[in-house]
Amino acid sequence: MAKDFAKHFYSSKAWQECRNAYAKKRLFLCENCLKKGIYKPGVIVHHKIEIDPITIEKPEIALNFDNLELLCRKCHAERHDLHGGKWAIINARKREKRANEQRYQIDEFGRVSAK
Repeated sequence: MAKDFAKHFYSSKAWQECRNAYAKKRLFLCENCLKKGIYKPGVIVHHKIEIDPITIEKPEIALNFDNLELLCRKCHAERHDLHGGKWAIINARKREKRANEQRYQIDEFGRVSAK
């Protein structure tokens, strides 16, 4: 959940357009899982350099593709080690299992689509 100082930013049109364009560029796949050869949908555009009250005002950090990565919930929880790590990973797996009830397939050109 967004911190109070960031709520306005995350609801802004600039962030939403940036987030959507970045996810599209990454083919909506978790970048961390993809490095391991696993094809999982990415659902969170994560800032590598954390957003704080100062950096949130700097587009070169807050809206820069070089500072973003698309992650699944499990990888995002691991990246932040949220709520003690293991607990967050277990909850992320449960949410992901529900979200992934729809299966995906990859065609001969490497495109991912729903089955």
